[in-house]
Amino acid sequence: MAVDYTVIVVYLAGMLAMGWWGMRRARSKSEFLVAGRRLGPAMYSGTMAAIVLGGASTIGGVGLGYRYGLSGAWMVFTIGLGLLALSVFFSARIARLKVYTVSEMLDLRYGGRAGVISGVVMWAYTLMLAVTSTIAYATIFDVLFDMNRTVAIVLGGSIVVAYSTLGGMWSITLTDMVQFVVKTIGVLLLLLPIAVVKAGGFGEMKAKLPTGYFDPLGIGGETIFTYVLIYTFGMLIGQDIWQRVFTARSDTTAKWGGTVAGTYCLAYALAGAVIGTAAKVLYPNLANADDAFATIVKDELPVGVRGLVLAAALAAVMSTSSGALIACATVANNDIWSRLRGRPAEGERDEVRGNRAFILVMGVAVICTAIALNNVVEALTVAYNLLVGGLLVPILGGLLWRRGTAQGALASVIVGGLAVIGLMAGYGILANEPVYYGLPASLVVYVAVSLATPATDTAVLEAWRERLAGRGGPEPVPASR
Repeated sequence: MAVDYTVIVVYLAGMLAMGWWGMRRARSKSEFLVAGRRLGPAMYSGTMAAIVLGGASTIGGVGLGYRYGLSGAWMVFTIGLGLLALSVFFSARIARLKVYTVSEMLDLRYGGRAGVISGVVMWAYTLMLAVTSTIAYATIFDVLFDMNRTVAIVLGGSIVVAYSTLGGMWSITLTDMVQFVVKTIGVLLLLLPIAVVKAGGFGEMKAKLPTGYFDPLGIGGETIFTYVLIYTFGMLIGQDIWQRVFTARSDTTAKWGGTVAGTYCLAYALAGAVIGTAAKVLYPNLANADDAFATIVKDELPVGVRGLVLAAALAAVMSTSSGALIACATVANNDIWSRLRGRPAEGERDEVRGNRAFILVMGVAVICTAIALNNVVEALTVAYNLLVGGLLVPILGGLLWRRGTAQGALASVIVGGLAVIGLMAGYGILANEPVYYGLPASLVVYVAVSLATPATDTAVLEAWRERLAGRGGPEPVPASR
């Protein structure tokens, strides 16, 4: 394992070095939070794909393939569909707004001050998303070093917190680009063909497994529908995703770069399911399907290649973790703390220092919460249920429906969020009912309250249209690099 250890250590050291390099570039709020809004198509596509394809998409995607066969691709597939929908239909308008958070978009659209409440919901989502990624370090480091769970979480989490705190979005962008390359080589180009060959090829896989493993709908229509509600819609409105859209240097980059990233996600989804199906042939009696990824890597790959593929898994976890962490800190500082405090920071450097401090504080909170929790699926379900149930309707309503009002948006956030929480308490966290019933409740309240209250002021709507058209904004668009 010495060669494998060397690969991992070099990879982790490289992440920290890029954090240090990014610190030298992050000298303003725009540079620190959204990489100066100047990422070109190649870097934008790579980093967007990196953030949406995390540990759940890699380790969890292989696990679903192990359990259900090719239809196990649906979870990651719906993530890719959501990213495609965001990129094609909304990303250009979002990029032209020149804001930093989803709550700022809501304030611009509705002319109200619902930012704190929507910020709290978004903060809870990004916090739990960061926690689920941080918990996944335990699985990877256990395979690598047979390491204690708590030590693994602290080690992996500390590295992410370190490079994210140092350079903000610039550091995260650089590390995510490396992580994208490592994931592509490790999972798509190495693990996928090796797993299929070790399993005897597709003919042998079909001969040894039930036909249901090759049914594209074998996982079940209700499960697929739930994935669409949670993940496809979740991709449309998450702060972690929008913050990446804000990094694009133009609306064209946001649209077409995101389309490339979404297409990549579809291929990654199928690859994970095929790897999991091959693992089922090789190890038919694993106690836990989520162990399929680690088992096939540990037992079937040669020295050196094994280290690279484990680095790919680590890259998947780190990319999502760092993206969720900076999103969590941005919302906490800009949407909650600065509004409650009632006064902005005095200058750009002051804002960088403040946002850096919030990343550090939120990072410590994420590590502590990850140590306390065990169930990744439950934490991720809570995150997406809150996001979709509480914020989907007012955000998409603001983008698509002129008659929506601030009162309708605020009522929708409160009713949808409380409904989801109450239904999770009644039906269970993993039940489908919370999002099935919470989302319609949010929609009905949004429409009813909006129609019952005065329309949004004409001046507010005019300012909103100007921003959507790319005219005006808090800062000039930086020159392309």
